[in-house]
Amino acid sequence: GNDFYRDALAEGFARDGARHGWDTFEVPTFLPVIVNGDIEKAADWVRPMLALYIGGMGAKGANFHFDVFARLGYEPDCLKIQELYLSGQKAEAVAAVPTAMVEDIALIGPLAKIRDEIQLWRETVVTQLLVNTDIPTLRALAEIVG
Repeated sequence: GNDFYRDALAEGFARDGARHGWDTFEVPTFLPVIVNGDIEKAADWVRPMLALYIGGMGAKGANFHFDVFARLGYEPDCLKIQELYLSGQKAEAVAAVPTAMVEDIALIGPLAKIRDEIQLWRETVVTQLLVNTDIPTLRALAEIVG
């Protein structure tokens, strides 16, 4: 996924008359952070949002969120989630969201795992993390990223 966005941005920045470049363009992303020793329970906090966005946002075949996750390699999962969601089986759609998908867009699990995985975000095109978490976790993250 990151290569897709890096290439798209590079193409845009290289165009004649481009108003921005790597040094002046911000790429924020929403980042849920759920600290819990049980990774599956932590993922359960994020699954409903992903099921809604993948399964219920936009029309079938015209859902930007579906496309993002399909590009990340989850197209079969997305098709299943969308089918379940659009047929009114929302709980089943939520249950069909794989933990790996959650881990690709959120930091979940024990704090030590989150500490390791937050470093991976430095290698992406993302320039700002819009963290969604509780105050104690936010304080811990502030110490981690220093």
